[in-house]
Amino acid sequence: MELHENSVSVQRALLVGIDTGEYDADGSMEELKELVKSAGAEPVAVMMQKREKPDGATCVGSGRIEEIREFCEQQEIDFLVFDTELTPTQIRNIEAATDTRTIDRTMLILDIFALRAKTNEGKLQVELAQLKYLMPRLSGKGKEMSRLGGGVGTRGPGETKLETDKRHIRRRIETLKEELSHMTDRRERLRERRKKDGIITVAIVGYTNAGKSTLMNTLTQAGVLSMNQLFATLDPTSRALKLPNGVSVMMIDTVGLVRRLPHHLVEAFKSTLEEAATADIILNVCDASSEEYRLHLEVTDQLLRELGCEGRPVISVFNKCDLVENRDELPGGKDSVRICARSGEGIEELLRAVEDALPVKLKHFTLLIPFDQAALIARLRQAGALQSEEYTAEGILVEAIVEEPMWHLVVPYQQESSIGVSETETD
Repeated sequence: MELHENSVSVQRALLVGIDTGEYDADGSMEELKELVKSAGAEPVAVMMQKREKPDGATCVGSGRIEEIREFCEQQEIDFLVFDTELTPTQIRNIEAATDTRTIDRTMLILDIFALRAKTNEGKLQVELAQLKYLMPRLSGKGKEMSRLGGGVGTRGPGETKLETDKRHIRRRIETLKEELSHMTDRRERLRERRKKDGIITVAIVGYTNAGKSTLMNTLTQAGVLSMNQLFATLDPTSRALKLPNGVSVMMIDTVGLVRRLPHHLVEAFKSTLEEAATADIILNVCDASSEEYRLHLEVTDQLLRELGCEGRPVISVFNKCDLVENRDELPGGKDSVRICARSGEGIEELLRAVEDALPVKLKHFTLLIPFDQAALIARLRQAGALQSEEYTAEGILVEAIVEEPMWHLVVPYQQESSIGVSETETD
């Protein structure tokens, strides 16, 4: 049974997890439920087992496997999802014992990524991650490797018989790396061009389903898909935003994060995530209504450290505050803002926080520009600095908030009323 957007039937999944005490197993299982829903399937039930370590043959042991087999028969379960990474041997043994298709957490996330990727780069990144994950799992698959698009856990580049040959997959991996390298170089040139042109970048990062795309839409009317699903949007989006002080910035949305994000995905999407590493300001968005919002912030902070983002301004954005009963319990401070992206509540405070974090000097000018120098007004307008203009007999009277690199151009036309005006500087 295939799971596509036009499918009538919904696949039924049994979620299986083990609690070894290494992490919050219950929280991880709740997240797995949301991942299964995002993949388009129905999480029917959860089976948890406390163990010191996973069983080498079936992960959960022979007794629990028998319970799983009986449950699958009674409830007509289509596939099993294990909340841990399984070995090829474990998958083979579990499927043989339960007669039910089995995937693990990593395969599920890869499947969702394959479903969500829309751009060429996103598709290549997903395929690279899938092939790297598939490579050590080829042994013993046999004729099963010919399945293509058979439901959750099988989408993406496909598993044709030709791709079971390891040498072919190695060649494909190298080809993908080369293509992505060219895209990374192009992205790097775009970054350098932005820096040369003095464009300030603001990256939106955070846990998946925290409302990053909704915030992007509210700020820039970007038209990004916004749904209450994990990984609803995968491909990065860039849009210009003019701040209230007249400064224009480039807003960049990035892929969402989850706890225990598979290593293959971190590596495959590193070039996309590096948009955050090179940004001038970072907005760390979290779902304030979630009981685990602190953990979500920590997951994002950890990845930002891995990407080398130390020293860059980070603003913690507590979204969905309309669903929080006691907002006073949320962390406060000058580097945190409470908002509701969907209704627009708190957006003005967020924009002020971004203005305060700008890495440039800004100065307000009152200018009287001669008519024969009107081209300067066009430059101010293009830079997003122009606040107002009025035609007078002596020339064009202009109010502008100008960045330091352009000060020398406007100073000759500065009026007395500019003396003593406000100046903002953020290091």
